[in-house]
Amino acid sequence: MGKLFKNSWALFMGYGIIILAHGLQGNLLGLRAVLEDFNIIATGILMSGYFIGYFTAANIVPNLVGKVGHIRVFAAFASVASLSILIHAIFVNPYIWSIGRFLTGFSMLSIFVVVESWLNDRATNKTRGKVLSIYMVITFTGLALGVLLLNFNNPSQYEPFILVSLLLSIALIPILLTKRKPPTFKKISSISVKELYKTSPFGTVSMFCVGFLHPVIFTMGAVYGALMNFSILEISLYLFLITIAGALFQWPIGYLSDRFDRRLIIVITALLGSVFSFLCFFSVAESPDFINLSSNWKTIIQHITGHRLIFYIFISLYAGMCLPLFSLNLAYVNDFLPKEKFVSAGAGLQLIFGLSAMTAPFLCSFFIKELGPNGFFVFLFIFQTIIGLFGIYRMTRRSSSENPDNTFTPLPRNITPVGIQLDPDTGVDLSNPENNKR
Repeated sequence: MGKLFKNSWALFMGYGIIILAHGLQGNLLGLRAVLEDFNIIATGILMSGYFIGYFTAANIVPNLVGKVGHIRVFAAFASVASLSILIHAIFVNPYIWSIGRFLTGFSMLSIFVVVESWLNDRATNKTRGKVLSIYMVITFTGLALGVLLLNFNNPSQYEPFILVSLLLSIALIPILLTKRKPPTFKKISSISVKELYKTSPFGTVSMFCVGFLHPVIFTMGAVYGALMNFSILEISLYLFLITIAGALFQWPIGYLSDRFDRRLIIVITALLGSVFSFLCFFSVAESPDFINLSSNWKTIIQHITGHRLIFYIFISLYAGMCLPLFSLNLAYVNDFLPKEKFVSAGAGLQLIFGLSAMTAPFLCSFFIKELGPNGFFVFLFIFQTIIGLFGIYRMTRRSSSENPDNTFTPLPRNITPVGIQLDPDTGVDLSNPENNKR
């Protein structure tokens, strides 16, 4: 482990600073959009801009890295990411912010591809799991601490935007000064959506639904808190708890999925997520805007759930059920595939995830507009329930399958197909040139 840190400390440090800025940026924009009284639909559109940029870059950046190299791509798009946040500070306009979010999404995908392919180059079969574990810990820790930086200054001021830009610029230094030569980029093939659906209808549909859930949690969560008149500290605290809970629940849920029918674990976590999302919109000081309850029922509900601590507990449990679904779906689809197709299947599932992620914040904004702030949890409830019910249906249509080459691997939600190669189950020794020809 010591040698691993010695050889890769610059990458880990640079990536950690980038994730710290990333954790602050999206939530900062959500808060500021509410403070600026942006139309909720416009807010949904600008939040979707990030995922449109992310999805677009996934089809362009790999070829770009192959042509001009890792260093140039990383330096160029880290600079673009640093500049794009300043656009938000200078031009307070939802349409311009949508362009800025697109640039940010494009840039962040480029950065992730470069960092992950570099880590892949330094990994062997013996160290790949350790590298992935460190990468995941840095990701969740950075996102969680980045959220707490919301308390750095008032989101209505320009200083938090300057802080994001400063962090992204600082992150360039350790990576650009590393002595190690950049790797040769290995393009990843993908499996078509049709082929993935034939392989695993449940895994494909579930991942499509997860593409609606995860982006909304991490983009519209701050918007929900602001609309509910939470303080900045309260918003940063529950977003921090979401991130930490998502990380902590990965391991026990993954362990259970390796011991029992993985579909059953997905169904249980999805339906429990539905229950906790339902409880979340009751765990605020007022009953949901769209439910007309009698005064007696309102008094009872407020008495039971009126304390903000109850909300923190329910939202943490919800995140613990929801966020592992990404990795569970990858593992479940791999149960039906040979080892050599694991990475390409991951790329295909990322495509499915991206298709829904591009529209998720925009669609959620309609729920909030029509149903009030608690429409946020109605949106989450619907897609959690779809996963659970479709999983129950599929369990009646197909027997369970076990793949001895595959186990559950916890993965951060922002990982790219390049990063999926770090999964020990892929079985490709990336330090051996002969294996790179596979």
